[in-house]
Amino acid sequence: MISLLASVAADDAAIVVAIVASRLIVPLFIPRVPLVIVAALLIDAVDQTILAELTAVNTGEDGPYQSYDKALDVYYLTVAYLSTIRNWTSEGAFRVGQFLFFYRLVGVTLFELFEQRALLLVFPNTFEYFFIAYEVVRLRRDPARFSTRFWVLLAAGIWVFVKLPQEYWIHVAQRDFTDTVREYPAFGVACVLGVLGLLALALFVVGPRLPAPDWGYRFAADSVAPELGTPDARLRSRLGRGILSVQLIEQVVLLSLLCVIFAEILPGTTAPPLEVALGVSIIVLANTLVSIWVARRGGIDIRSGALLYTLRLALNVALVASAGALTSERDAVPFGHALFFAQLITLVTWLYDWYRPLYEARFRRLE
Repeated sequence: MISLLASVAADDAAIVVAIVASRLIVPLFIPRVPLVIVAALLIDAVDQTILAELTAVNTGEDGPYQSYDKALDVYYLTVAYLSTIRNWTSEGAFRVGQFLFFYRLVGVTLFELFEQRALLLVFPNTFEYFFIAYEVVRLRRDPARFSTRFWVLLAAGIWVFVKLPQEYWIHVAQRDFTDTVREYPAFGVACVLGVLGLLALALFVVGPRLPAPDWGYRFAADSVAPELGTPDARLRSRLGRGILSVQLIEQVVLLSLLCVIFAEILPGTTAPPLEVALGVSIIVLANTLVSIWVARRGGIDIRSGALLYTLRLALNVALVASAGALTSERDAVPFGHALFFAQLITLVTWLYDWYRPLYEARFRRLE
C-alpha cells in the first residue's frame, strides 16, 4: 500500500486511502450483519471506476491497484466464510458453503501461480452469491428447515446460471460492463429486463412455494448465548481439540492458500509458494501451541478482547519477522507486507478461535 501511495499524487492519495480503508473495514461488519457483504461487493464493483474518474491511478490490468484489488477481494470473502462458522444454523448449507469457498480459493491460487484465466472459469466464485442467497433466506425463515438437497441445488443453480456466464464475461471475454453498455445500449436494456425477470420469478414463483415465514425481517445475525461467548468456553474448546485436529489442518490450509495468493499478488514479495506455505504452517502451529499452553494454565486474566488481539498480533509480527529471516530471499520482505501478513494471520486465527466454540455447540461436535 505504501508503494501504491508513493506512486500517486498527493490529491489522489486521499481517495485511494478512503477506498482501501472502506474495503478493509466494511467486511468486518459481515459477522454481525451478514448482508453487509452486498455493500462490500458494491464497493468492489465501483472502486476502479471511481479511481479512473477522479484520480490518475492506472486501474488497467498492469496498473498498481490491480494487485491490491485482487487481494482485497479474497480478504472480504474470507471474513464472510469465517462468519458462517459463527452464524449458520444449517449444517448442510455450511458444508456446501465451505466447499465452495475452498474450491474458489484453490482456483485463485492456481490462477496466481500459472496466470491462466480459464482457471477462474473452472473455479468460479459461487461462494459469494451462495452466501448472499443463504442470508436472504434467513431474513424471514429458519435455514435449518431446508434440506441439504435444497442447498446443493441452490448452489448448482448459482454456479451454472449466474457465475459461469459472469466469470466467462469478466475473465475470458474480458469485457467491461460499463463499456459494453456504452457501445451497445440494447445490452443494458436487456440486463435490466433480465434482473426484473429474476425478481418476478423470485416473488411470484419461488416465494409462494417457500414455507411460511418463521419471523419478521432479521438483518442482524442471531445473538450468541452468553455462556458460549465466554473466555471459559473458548478455553474448553481449545483444550478439547488438542494440538493435532481438523481445525488446525483447516487453519493451515486456509492461511497457506491466502498467504500464497497474497505473496503472488503483492509487489515486492518473492518467496516461493512452498516456502510461504511452510512458514505459515509453522506460525499457525505456534499460535496453537501458545493457545493450548495458555488454556492449560487457566487462561490470561485479561477481559479486553482488543488487548488480547494486540498480544496475538505482536506474537505473529515476531513470528513473521523470524520466518522472513530464515527464508532464502536475498531481499528482505518489506515491513509493510510483513505487518500485513501478520495482521492477516492474526485476524483469521482470532476469528476462527472466537467463533469455533459456537459451531461446536450448535452441532454438538468436537472434531
